[in-house]
Amino acid sequence: MAATKVVTDVAGNVWKIVAKVGDKLAEDDTIVIMESMKMEIPVTAPKDGTLKEILVEEGEAIPEGETVAMME
Repeated sequence: MAATKVVTDVAGNVWKIVAKVGDKLAEDDTIVIMESMKMEIPVTAPKDGTLKEILVEEGEAIPEGETVAMME
């Protein structure tokens, strides 16, 4: 099965990591919550699958378009 990148649409800080590696996720399940301009913005699974890797840490500042996780 091919890996799928999970990418953020906004620049900001990783406020909270919600999902854990190995979790079975449905499309649109929240993986990470970003904080940008005092708003909480969820980064969600683009499709059904298993979370294989989280590439960011809570509190980390990341740019728009950054890959935050990998799914399979």
